[in-house]
Amino acid sequence: MDQQDTTSAMRAHVRPSGMSYKFQRLRERLRQAIASGELAGKLPGERTLAKRFHVNAKTLSKALTDLAAEGLLDRSIGRGTYVKGSAPSDTAAGRWLVLCDADQTNRALVEALRAANPGMQISTNPNDLRPSFLNQFAAVIDIASATPEQFLRSLVVRGIPIVSVNQEPKTYSMHTVLLDMPLSVSRLARDLMLAGHTRFAAVEPRGSAALAQTIRQAAARYAPGAVVDSCNANEIGALVESGVTAVICDSARSAQQSRAILQQAGIDVPGRISVTAAGLLEDPAPCTGFFCETKQVVDAIVELLTGAPSGRPTALWLTGTYFDGGTIGQLPGAVHDGEVAHQRPIALMA
Repeated sequence: MDQQDTTSAMRAHVRPSGMSYKFQRLRERLRQAIASGELAGKLPGERTLAKRFHVNAKTLSKALTDLAAEGLLDRSIGRGTYVKGSAPSDTAAGRWLVLCDADQTNRALVEALRAANPGMQISTNPNDLRPSFLNQFAAVIDIASATPEQFLRSLVVRGIPIVSVNQEPKTYSMHTVLLDMPLSVSRLARDLMLAGHTRFAAVEPRGSAALAQTIRQAAARYAPGAVVDSCNANEIGALVESGVTAVICDSARSAQQSRAILQQAGIDVPGRISVTAAGLLEDPAPCTGFFCETKQVVDAIVELLTGAPSGRPTALWLTGTYFDGGTIGQLPGAVHDGEVAHQRPIALMA
């Protein structure tokens, strides 16, 4: 092998080891910062740390993961990254019990809760749970659609904190994380009315009229002659045939169902009908709307369980971030006021 080939081979060998050296150097700098107390308690976000140590976020994340594997850090979704042993004791101690419906056990929210509390356990039938079994849990997260009120009251009597997610609390002695649906739906209704729509379908559970009522309140200001029908996803096709041109759904799931039915019927979105939604986002957004990501909900739950004063039930209201899915169509003759509400995304509020 001539000298040029030998030099090229040496350079090829040096490149990967050089990259490895940079990574190892970062990891040791982080280790020293932890040992010296420069990094203590809860660490700043990865982007902040990456800028601080002049590295890219991917390399920083890998270094933190390595240090967590060595036992120097505690990392989990919903809590962030802590120096080992410095995580709030309320979060670190005890397990959560999550009450959910049978079709929710594999949903993204449940998985995110599990990541925040690895010892978490799931129950789809609280009536089968014995009191002795419940005593092992530090908190109960209720995301089920119909948890018996008596069961929740029994938890309150035992002093077990409860967080109800996206539903009105059944007892005043429990925490609540609520999606601010009236605000999000009002903004969507305004956008649709400014685009010329006056015939609406509110997709919500049978027997409920809360969504339809919110749309009517918006119509009183922006389109006094608007007509709003409350329905479920299976009735969308018939309503389109009767003249409905805009749909607002009470969840991403109902929006997915509505779009599937419209597609099967050959009804064009947004050419013939506009589809929007508001709620919790566990999968890619199915349409234009305001959506809360699972991390927002988990962070809110952790905040309630670690920061709320003992004995004082607290409600956190979350508003989603606007997502433009291209499913709002303009009707001929629509009048604009020079300002489109959805161009100003709503940030998380508590």
